[in-house]
Amino acid sequence: MLNIHNITVSFQGEDLFAGITFRLNGGNRVGLVGKNGAGKSTLLKVISGDLEYDGGTMAFEKDVSVGFLRQDIDFVAGRTILDEAYEAFIEIKEVERKLENVNKELLERTDYESDSYSELINDLTDLTHRYELLGGYNYQGNTEKILQGLGFKREDFDKLTDTFSGGWRMRIELAKLLLQNNDILLLDEPTNHLDIESIIWLETFLKNYSGAVVLVSHDRMFLDNVTNRTIEISLGQIYDFKKPYTQYLALRGEIREKQLQAQKNQEKEIKQTEHLINKFRAKANKASMAQSLIKKLDKVERIEVDMEDTAVMNVKFPLSIQPGKIIVEAFDLAKNYGDKQVLENVDLLIERGSKIAFVGQNGQGKSTLAKMMVREIPFEGNMKIGHNVQVGYFAQNQSEYLDGEKTVLQIMEDAATDTNRMRVRDMLGSFLFGGDDVDKKAKILSGGERNRLALCKLLLQPINTLIMDEPTNHLDIASKNVLKKALKDFEGTLIVVSHDRDFLQGLTSTVYGFKDKVIKEYLGDIDYFLEQHKMENLREAEKRTEVVVEKKVSNANSKENRQNDKEQKKLQNKLSKVETEISDIEKEIISMDARIADDFEGVSSDPNFYKTYQAKKDRLDGLMESWSELEDQVNA
Repeated sequence: MLNIHNITVSFQGEDLFAGITFRLNGGNRVGLVGKNGAGKSTLLKVISGDLEYDGGTMAFEKDVSVGFLRQDIDFVAGRTILDEAYEAFIEIKEVERKLENVNKELLERTDYESDSYSELINDLTDLTHRYELLGGYNYQGNTEKILQGLGFKREDFDKLTDTFSGGWRMRIELAKLLLQNNDILLLDEPTNHLDIESIIWLETFLKNYSGAVVLVSHDRMFLDNVTNRTIEISLGQIYDFKKPYTQYLALRGEIREKQLQAQKNQEKEIKQTEHLINKFRAKANKASMAQSLIKKLDKVERIEVDMEDTAVMNVKFPLSIQPGKIIVEAFDLAKNYGDKQVLENVDLLIERGSKIAFVGQNGQGKSTLAKMMVREIPFEGNMKIGHNVQVGYFAQNQSEYLDGEKTVLQIMEDAATDTNRMRVRDMLGSFLFGGDDVDKKAKILSGGERNRLALCKLLLQPINTLIMDEPTNHLDIASKNVLKKALKDFEGTLIVVSHDRDFLQGLTSTVYGFKDKVIKEYLGDIDYFLEQHKMENLREAEKRTEVVVEKKVSNANSKENRQNDKEQKKLQNKLSKVETEISDIEKEIISMDARIADDFEGVSSDPNFYKTYQAKKDRLDGLMESWSELEDQVNA
């Protein structure tokens, strides 16, 4: 599909990356990874044609189409969600317009025997055939299906895009892209504005995508679930392996270890040869042997070890003072935006030392409750913040909280106090803002850099309670790992809003699930929540099927109804068996995930482990499809 050869991109005379070469084929699902600023988004812009490259060649096969999910989008005002999504079908809409004109003309004309009328009939036939080939009779249904998969409700379809936040508009753009059936799909941080359920839906969609996918993501679990190839950009070079991210890391580590050992052995041999050369030079009768060894040494190809960018930020959240036992106590909380009621009759009690995750679909009130806690927005009901509680708040929309015209250093100095102003430069260095980086204006910082600056700024104030809204958006994987460790080590109270399953695993001990204006407490981490949530959905399905069965039994007076009842029971039994197997396999996968986390080296040495692991995940995917089909049959 695409050949990239020796591509080089430079900024202000310095190479961002140089000599990059790789090929994309159909079925490749590439995770493009690397640190913030390594050039991942730049490479996507080069492939899409948004950005010129400075050297090398890029060749596409004939008629290859490329779709690119950019971070910056601009919608036309006045369109509904459906209207905007239909913009994905430019050719279909054009054929529709022509069909409408032809049909209108046919209705108005009466010269049925004329040549021009016959031409109109031929045009109608050709356009109808073209419309059918383009999928004109299916595109509206496919659009609704994908919009619902990405979290939109049917009642949202006729609302104007202007009334939705940037995150929801990004979903519309993603829907348009997925509907276009491009040969190459370029996705820049597609999960940043998705909730967990939508991410899981997107994983399934991309795994079945027939074209090539190149995605930039810092969500490790998403990468492992979707990709079959990893390209890492590091220090201007790429490392390309046909493995998902976690397996790639292990493989690259093994290769680097072998390179280091080979380099060490080679250096030992070179030193021995150099010693012999110096020894033989001193003797006239050994001079020719010395020259021979020198020539041999000159021909030796020195072993190089892959360079590794090990720079990471240094984060620690110190506890300011010990607060009282109660951090937040609230009764009968409610919040609405116009006619939309987001939260209603919410009671809340958060005690000192709690580690809580807020999860649920977008628009269910997670960020709203976080803003209510820091008194950023008005609300109804009673909320009391406990004695000596000092809250540090990390907002999701950092661009609104950082003055774009100020430099990194100015933002920090403005927020500093007399006691910590002298430490500002050292703190910035700990967050990888060194040298001239402190003089950059906030408006030119990348998303990851803005997040790092916001985290650094957070440490300028005394904290014993952290409320963090999507803190991992735009952060590279190494930075996320550092942040996760810092939050695990934090001795205060933590409330985190996040859709990142890998980040949440083992971080919190309680999950608050937000759904339909209600908050439900789950006493466990994100894996426990997802397991319980899935089982709750299955139980809801069972209740629906029971109602259907009862209705059919009540009318079972004829032979036909008795046969229907028998078939219904068979389907119900099959459904129950599939649900039991789903539950069992999910538990096995969770257990294997724990083994990977606890003993990665051990499981990696077992050649059959990942085969078994993948087989179980494939089996689970198959079972979920079977469950969906059976559930539809039972409810038919």
